[in-house]
Amino acid sequence: MSEADFITKATDIHRRVVTLDSHCDIDLDHFTATQNYSQDLDTQISLPKMTAGGLDVAWLIVYTQQGVLSSEGYSKAYDNALSKFEAIHRLCERYAPNNMALALSSKDVKRIHALGKKAIMIGIENGYPIGNDLRKIEEFYDLGGRYMSLSHNGHNQLCDSHTGELGEPWLHNGLSDFGKEAIAELNKCGIMIDVSHLSKKSMEDIITCSKTPIIASHSSARTLCDHSRNLDNQQLQWLKANGGVVQTVAFKSYLNNSKYAVRQKAEIALVQRIASAMNIPCLSEEQVMKLPMMQRRAYFRKHVNNLPLALQKQFNTTDLPPAVDVTDLVDHIDHIVDKIGVDHVGISSDFDGGGGIAGWDDASETFNVTLELVKRGYTEAQIEKLWSGNLMRVLDEVSAFSTTD
Repeated sequence: MSEADFITKATDIHRRVVTLDSHCDIDLDHFTATQNYSQDLDTQISLPKMTAGGLDVAWLIVYTQQGVLSSEGYSKAYDNALSKFEAIHRLCERYAPNNMALALSSKDVKRIHALGKKAIMIGIENGYPIGNDLRKIEEFYDLGGRYMSLSHNGHNQLCDSHTGELGEPWLHNGLSDFGKEAIAELNKCGIMIDVSHLSKKSMEDIITCSKTPIIASHSSARTLCDHSRNLDNQQLQWLKANGGVVQTVAFKSYLNNSKYAVRQKAEIALVQRIASAMNIPCLSEEQVMKLPMMQRRAYFRKHVNNLPLALQKQFNTTDLPPAVDVTDLVDHIDHIVDKIGVDHVGISSDFDGGGGIAGWDDASETFNVTLELVKRGYTEAQIEKLWSGNLMRVLDEVSAFSTTD
């Protein structure tokens, strides 16, 4: 097939399937009456970008940074979580009710999609905000939460995080006793359990305890990229046996860390040359790499993307080593499909949380993922499963258990 033929075929498929991104972080500054996702903001996810890229469903994330394990820490985290739930409801109910609607089930997704609106779903990243009160799980369900990870970057009262591999002493060696109680409550309420960010032992314990399939909302294959946030082949087999799904994530350092490191070094050197020529302050490579991912993105955008055209040509801003791109993402999809089958794989971006790759750097470029899948030989039925069918199947099974338990 020619490139034009691939594009034509992918365009038709992309229009017919429901495309779903299972992990998009949010900033409360973008949920006000004067600045919100109904506008084309300088964010990777927004209504205009979703429309341009044909992204139908976005899971917006109630994320809470890990803090101290104390009543004060739990209270602060709970307030933070509530503020994000409220922000997402404002978006759907006040700022963009004609274009977006909150979905609580797969049936809602189909209904909202048929109306020509974008469906918004809510995931909870880090169980820390529930503190020592299991009743908050049902409260979060009532607010629209449909998946929850027990931890993030750092151990908490529920379980150990992947950060134990990075030198943080293990706290529970997997799930805590309270974490096991939380698993039962999540099953009862109908909330999918997310193992992204968890330790391998925590994941194993969850599969032992959970009565329902689990998900990894934004992780990739450790065989292809040895990062503690990715799943190794044994974990993939556990997930298959459990009936779950791994949402392969478009995060540069989780897809191809060596390629990312080479590109990053070249970009830093370029910025330093530009800053010197323009006589403006510039960070060292060490300082840049210490920045949180979103601040690092803003730093490069300030120094490179907004340059006058003459300076862009002068410094050959396009003459850089290859960037991590959509082909790297689909390499991971291919690997996981090969290991556990197409019924257990999905797609996520981690937009506005550090995710984004060349070719899918914001929601407006979502079509490019479908195009690459078509080029790899995936059928429309397979692409539908990857984009939304598999995750919605797990949600249905989790919901069915909660109503029959």
